[in-house]
Amino acid sequence: MFPSIDRAKPGLQKLVAALRETYPYASVLAVADDARTWRVSRTGANISASGTGGGTGFVVRVLDGAGCAEYSFNEFSEERIPGICAVIAKRLTEQNQALEGIAPLPAPIPADEPAALKKTTAWKLNPRELGDEAVVGKITAIREKALAVDERVLDAQAAVSYRAYRKLFLSERRDLDQTVMWTNAMVSVMASRGQEIKMSYRPFSVLGGAELLDEMDAGVERVARDALELLDSRPIPPGEYDCVCDPATTGMIVHEAFGHGVEMDMFVKDRALARSYINEYVASPLVTMHDGSAVDESATMFFDDEGTLTGDTVIIDQGVLKRGMCDALSAARLGVAPTGNGRRESYERKAYTRMTNTYFQGGRSTPEEMIASIENGFLLETPSSGMEDPKNWGIQCMVTTAREIRNGKLTGRLYSPIVLTGYVPDLLKSVSMMSENVRLSGSGHCGKGYKEWVKVSDGGPYMKARIRLG
Repeated sequence: MFPSIDRAKPGLQKLVAALRETYPYASVLAVADDARTWRVSRTGANISASGTGGGTGFVVRVLDGAGCAEYSFNEFSEERIPGICAVIAKRLTEQNQALEGIAPLPAPIPADEPAALKKTTAWKLNPRELGDEAVVGKITAIREKALAVDERVLDAQAAVSYRAYRKLFLSERRDLDQTVMWTNAMVSVMASRGQEIKMSYRPFSVLGGAELLDEMDAGVERVARDALELLDSRPIPPGEYDCVCDPATTGMIVHEAFGHGVEMDMFVKDRALARSYINEYVASPLVTMHDGSAVDESATMFFDDEGTLTGDTVIIDQGVLKRGMCDALSAARLGVAPTGNGRRESYERKAYTRMTNTYFQGGRSTPEEMIASIENGFLLETPSSGMEDPKNWGIQCMVTTAREIRNGKLTGRLYSPIVLTGYVPDLLKSVSMMSENVRLSGSGHCGKGYKEWVKVSDGGPYMKARIRLG
């Protein structure tokens, strides 16, 4: 895929060599991108080529030991190399002049250890090859299937988004090439009874292609029945309860309760409390937290946008905070190794420390054992949103459904919507059971302060914890 990358590569290698004549470090990231979204609703079908991809282009980075300069562009030829070098030189000069009299953050030269890689993720069916008409036809049938479940179903929407991209990273000693495809989907159903209206939503995701449509079709009736069930829900009595979190809710807690707080560019800026708790207990010994590409989901990649190879980063090991995740520049400033979390929203954007596939490791219990252990509590399902405060370790999240548990059994009573709040270490230290099986969802994007959106996935096992609900 994306032969334009192959055509550009010899010239890009010459560009890196030209920059290295002046600077101790130079790199270029080339991105070729294809994205599409198909959506059907009451108003009809919509097809869009924007909103899920980062675009096609290039970004050059140089470091001179004192500063770092970047330049992005979307057209390249060997004839442009002198002009690109001139722009980089001008930007470094302007940067140094602007910082005159100010002590800048250090910008150490990356190690640039030798590495070569060329990898592609697997897929069964390319959505673009399937074609617009076929995709719209399939999700239209899925929507109609939801509408047919019950006369109280007021409306339904179905959507599929896909992105395929190829990234080439070149430096003096690195030649890295990856092609990745992910596909996401969602079904939302609105049900009504008199003036009462409730909505249920379910995301679907795969590191792959249009084969996800079969899973979507198999799950649509459940989404409709969840919406109908919510018509009987009631407000929850506020309080602190023993709770069983489904894997999606566990994933939201992983991402919001602790993920952002261990993004180490926040350590550099002294905006994360976690920096003071390295090698200390911050969670129950049952809690082990990972980030990286040890699992396959939508955020999987083989190297990040700074040319750091990805792997498995263990952040919490049996309750002890071992390290955070970081981009290359933040890692150099902190004196630690980068973890492959330097990510750009697009080639036009700065690289920040960002999560990838973030999850809690499984345990040895079963969901049935967790429910049986609770005298008065809830099974939490279907998270909808969340946010955290890395500086103070606060958390606030929304969950769609809480199923009541009394004397070790589900009563059938539902509560909705639910606000989940608390102090992160209190919540994580209260974890008392984890199920064996782990499930991740990669349907979401994550922003850095309401901007800089990148693809992420999160999840974990069923988890029992003490949680404040309202």
